[in-house]
Amino acid sequence: MSDLEILRAANLESLAGVAHGFFTRAGGVSEGLYAGLNCGPGSGDDPARVAGNRGRVRDALGAQALLSCHQVHGADVLTVTAPWDDASRPNADAMVTNRPGLALGILTADCVPVLFADEAAGVVGAAHGGWQGVLKGVIAATVAAMTALGARPATTAAAVGPAIAQASYEVGPELRDSFLAADPATDRFFAANERGRFQFDLEGLVAARLSDEGVGAVDRLGLDTYADSRRFFSFRRATHAGEADYGRQISAVLLSP
Repeated sequence: MSDLEILRAANLESLAGVAHGFFTRAGGVSEGLYAGLNCGPGSGDDPARVAGNRGRVRDALGAQALLSCHQVHGADVLTVTAPWDDASRPNADAMVTNRPGLALGILTADCVPVLFADEAAGVVGAAHGGWQGVLKGVIAATVAAMTALGARPATTAAAVGPAIAQASYEVGPELRDSFLAADPATDRFFAANERGRFQFDLEGLVAARLSDEGVGAVDRLGLDTYADSRRFFSFRRATHAGEADYGRQISAVLLSP
């Protein structure tokens, strides 16, 4: 697996009994628009290539199973007690578990992947932080689901992975208005630009929501998926280029078996 590029967060890397990784597109078997480690079953890529890529990730993490959901940009959190196959993925945007060996995977191509672990409680979690899910409260819901399994926010570490950066993420006033209607304090994450629109710091908002929930240690990788086509897939970059589809990178966390 030496050709895989696996990014680590210092606060999760220091935990005994927890394995994690933010995978780039390096080291996979997909080709064309999906070239590299495309782990998205929902893409138009050859399913056998996607399965091969996901197998590489599973083996690199030492997991018994690599799980991901059909992400629907909501705030539902699944408490995982047993694996499922990719053909029967449940609808959810976050997962938590206290079962060793089950890697919780989040698929992204600009949205914010967040990985969580409470080493003392033996609980891990993973959340898909798209703007809609963040607005609906997916971060708070994930922390609550971990707490229900015995975790404590103060002893939980969370890492915010590669995502579209503020400089690359232009949005219209209607999106900003949706956030301000729910929480006027989110105004600080929108910077007006010369086109009468806004640059949105989604990554910063996710980190703030983690702090709001009392998460004890929050790391940010600070890597822009839009700006780095060599390392990352990007929905927005593919759209701007007029491409028909795009790959998805995966971020995953597990309790070591």
